[in-house]
Amino acid sequence: MPLRWQEVAMPLLMIVVLIALKHIPIAEEWPLARTAGVVAFGSAAFLALRLVQSEEPVQADGWSELRPSMVEYFAVYGAAALAAALMLAIIIGGFKAVNPAEMVAAFIASMALAGGAVALGLMGLFVKIRWNHAQLEYCDAFGRKTIVKWAEVRSVHPSWRGVNISTNAKSITFSQFHSGAAHLAKHATNRARRNTETASKAFAGR
Repeated sequence: MPLRWQEVAMPLLMIVVLIALKHIPIAEEWPLARTAGVVAFGSAAFLALRLVQSEEPVQADGWSELRPSMVEYFAVYGAAALAAALMLAIIIGGFKAVNPAEMVAAFIASMALAGGAVALGLMGLFVKIRWNHAQLEYCDAFGRKTIVKWAEVRSVHPSWRGVNISTNAKSITFSQFHSGAAHLAKHATNRARRNTETASKAFAGR
């Protein structure tokens, strides 16, 4: 699976910022070196899993389906486990003489990781996306279903949440980290282009 430059640049930028902050007097007591190590390890694991991500969807009963990839499982369960470990360290540290700055930093990091795990789970692991020759179905984590007919697709573009497929009235956004996401994005782009060409010809023929 081809990597996007942002997926490599963002972790490197975070590590550089953490190392730079370490040399600022106000932040010298924060556990920035350990945080940079965690970021480096997580980034290496993420990139390794991203490289082996499948580009093909799963075929079932005449439908093509996206499935969560190992990248998403790693991100969600890894973040949740790390949040739990940090919170446990905070609880244990409460019975010892621990630097208050480290306690506050660990608590903030734990809350951020827990929130990130929940958000990634709701947007990635617990959604169902499938399509056939006529339509695309998206079912979110709460069971709400959105159906988009291919003949109505007008645009496909990247967003901060992934890839967005839009009609004049609806839009669906799915994670680019799903197994088969590249295949769906390509298929949707082709349909959007065909629909635009058909609409242009129909308008010109009037």
